[in-house]
Amino acid sequence: MLKRPQPQTQFIVFVLFGDIVARRGGKVWTPSLLQMLDVLGVTERAARSTLSRMRRKGWLKPERDGRHSLYAMTARGQRLLTEGGQRIFEPRKTDWDGHWHLVVYSLPEKKRKLRNDLRKRLTWFGFGRLAAGTWISPHDRLKEVESMLDDLSAHGYVQYFSGLCLENSDDREIVEQCWDLKTLNQQYARFIARWEPEFEKCAQSLAAGKALPPAQCFAQRFWITHEYSPFPRLDPNLPTALLPDGWLGDRGVEMFNSYRSLLNEQSDEFIEATLQSPNGRLS
Repeated sequence: MLKRPQPQTQFIVFVLFGDIVARRGGKVWTPSLLQMLDVLGVTERAARSTLSRMRRKGWLKPERDGRHSLYAMTARGQRLLTEGGQRIFEPRKTDWDGHWHLVVYSLPEKKRKLRNDLRKRLTWFGFGRLAAGTWISPHDRLKEVESMLDDLSAHGYVQYFSGLCLENSDDREIVEQCWDLKTLNQQYARFIARWEPEFEKCAQSLAAGKALPPAQCFAQRFWITHEYSPFPRLDPNLPTALLPDGWLGDRGVEMFNSYRSLLNEQSDEFIEATLQSPNGRLS
């Protein structure tokens, strides 16, 4: 078994809500959440401390159902989950009409925090920095950008341009200027080298009728999702015409999706058994 990283408990909770709880009504019994975190190596003390901190930050809200307590995401937390899920499980975009889309903003120095938030969110949507205050993407992300501007109250500082064609520049030169695909490809290579052998081993075990225990499948699916999750922030999901030779991103995404699919049935067995009881105990 691979040595696991030690991510922040807050990040683990976000992944659990986005990948599991949001798909099952959006609410989870507190003991059930603690049980899942325990399987992932998070102590009850650390888990309760993190849940309390996330509540204070306005991401989680506690609820009561008789004698039992639940947690749900607030509207603010849900927006982050929606953006995250959209990018993590977004299909590869192979086609391109040759048009670029620009976000241009101008903010006073006193709006430095807003400027930093804009940069982070635009990067998450796959935009690359073309120049100061100018970000570019081959994909039309108007809907996502509008939602982001609502969230940040930044409409007055930002303009969005669509359907632009470059006249005096080469598209691949723009890509090299805006995104570090060489480093990203190396990261994909490490991800594949780390997970592909486990994927093949698991596939062979299932083919031989030797399924992994449900809790282990749940943990394995979580960890590959966790280790894959940085890629949507780094990978702009460029169309094929703009990708360099030897690109490994498609192979990495295919392996990630295939391994998750392989683990889904047993993982879901553990999840459903854990979530069905207010006490969080497996039946």
